[in-house]
Amino acid sequence: MNSSDYSSTFIPGDIPPTPALRDCWFLTGPTAAGKTKVGIQLAHKLDAEIISLDSMALYTGMDIGTAKPSAVERNAVPHHLLDVLPPNEEYSLSEYLDAAHTCVDEIRSRGKQVLFVGGTPLYLKSLLRGAYQGPPADWEFRQQIEKELAEVGIDALHERLQVIDPLMASKLHPRDKRRIVRALEVFRLTGQPLSHQQNQFDDSRSAAESHVYVLQWPRELLHQRIEARVDQMFAAGLVEEVKALVAQYGQLSRTAAQAVGYREVLEFLQLIPSEKNQPPVSIGQCIDFVKIRTRQFAKRQETWFRSLSECTFVPADVDHSPQQVAEMIIGLKQA
Repeated sequence: MNSSDYSSTFIPGDIPPTPALRDCWFLTGPTAAGKTKVGIQLAHKLDAEIISLDSMALYTGMDIGTAKPSAVERNAVPHHLLDVLPPNEEYSLSEYLDAAHTCVDEIRSRGKQVLFVGGTPLYLKSLLRGAYQGPPADWEFRQQIEKELAEVGIDALHERLQVIDPLMASKLHPRDKRRIVRALEVFRLTGQPLSHQQNQFDDSRSAAESHVYVLQWPRELLHQRIEARVDQMFAAGLVEEVKALVAQYGQLSRTAAQAVGYREVLEFLQLIPSEKNQPPVSIGQCIDFVKIRTRQFAKRQETWFRSLSECTFVPADVDHSPQQVAEMIIGLKQA
């Protein structure tokens, strides 16, 4: 689809559509898959600079819970779109896509390859296929929806979406609150179903035509890595990091406060209400909640990746070093 195709469907007041990126490399996978270390090895082999593909690593000060690359790792390969804004501010998908396209142009001007590394599936899909953004968020409407949620629950909202946008309702999990609310919001502001606008940006390519690689661990081993990652985060001072962020910024943005790990600690500290009115009552229970929700998040990530035809899955296990996995990826592309 070319720019004239975009303009023919553009609704005045909408955020302009973002075109798909071509000829970039992508390394993704579920949380705790080892993307950072493999990404650095792959960047060396490609002579590439890395653009973060992580919606939470954008926030300054959210370091431990997002497992950001260390200073040593950032010195080894230039990284972009880390520590972009304070955690009390919102950052939309549109802003990320604009910033990513700017970074791509700058990196290519230096004669380097572009490598995206991270695990935010919506960012990945939007970069690969382009994105219809729709109108800006209507926070007053969202506050009204939050009140309705407290009264009637998410099932009633999903039923409402089935009436106004059955195609989108069929695609979304009935508990996917964020995306259900967005679909309702777009219909309210434009009078048109969100699914109709997004369909034109659903042109996919084959894995052979793409450079998209997903680190795939056996489920049991991935769960072990998640448990170890979470234990390490708390040992490194995640609770203290959250306290310091709240002391500095007053409160975290809606998006930042929902990050897995941060949300549970905020509930434990009784700084935000628990979704089920059952906040963790001990640090041990808090850690257990983070492990459970991280496993759930990893499962959702894997579901997204399987839905993208552009993805090539790369087996990962304890017997392969990051360098060996990077070499495997290069070999797959050359095959």
